[in-house]
Amino acid sequence: MRETLKTFAFWLAVVAMLPAWLSFQVRRRLLGGDRALHGSSQALSLLPGLSGQYLRRAFLWLTLDACATSATVEFGTVLSQRHARIDENVYVGPHCHLGLVHLGRDVLLAAGVHVPSGGATHGTARTDRPIREQDGTPAMIHIGEGTWIGSATVVLADVGRHSVIGAGAVVTHPLPDFVVAAGVPARVIRSRRAAEEYQGVAV
Repeated sequence: MRETLKTFAFWLAVVAMLPAWLSFQVRRRLLGGDRALHGSSQALSLLPGLSGQYLRRAFLWLTLDACATSATVEFGTVLSQRHARIDENVYVGPHCHLGLVHLGRDVLLAAGVHVPSGGATHGTARTDRPIREQDGTPAMIHIGEGTWIGSATVVLADVGRHSVIGAGAVVTHPLPDFVVAAGVPARVIRSRRAAEEYQGVAV
C-alpha cells in the first residue's frame, strides 16, 4: 500500500511539474540546457518538506539524463549540468551543489557537498586574460555505489564504490573502492575491507 501511494505521489508530482518542464524546454532552446536547468533548479530548491522532495524528483526525472524515481534531493540543492545522472536510492542532502556528476546507486551526500564538473572547470594557464574568459574542461565525476560523502566536502575527482569520505575533505585525485578517506587534500586513512576482515566478516 505504501509503495502504491509513493508511486501515485510521484506521478502527481510529474503532472504538477509539466508547466515547469515546458518552460525549461523553451529556455533550453534560447539559453542552452545547462543554463535553463540551473535557473529551474534554483527555484525548485526553495520548496520545503516532502512535497518539495517529490516536485524536485519529478522535474529532475523529466530533465536530467537520468534521475531515479527513488532518489531524494533535499532543500537548497542546486544542479547546473543537464547531463548529470542520479541512480536509485541516492540521497542528496540540503544545500549541495551538483555539476557534471554520476551518483551511483545508494550514494549518500551529506549537507553542503559540492561536486563541480571536475577540477578544471576554469582555464588558468594564461596570465594575459582574465580567468573568466579562459575555457575550462568540464569532466564527469563518478561517485560509486554505496559511497557516503561527509558534510562540506568538495569532490573534484572520482570516488570508488562503498567508500566513506570525511566531512570537510577535498577530493583532488581518484579514490578507490572500500576506503575511508579524509583531509585536504583527501587521503586514504584505511581500508573498509581490512576492518571487516578484522571482525571476521567475509569479504
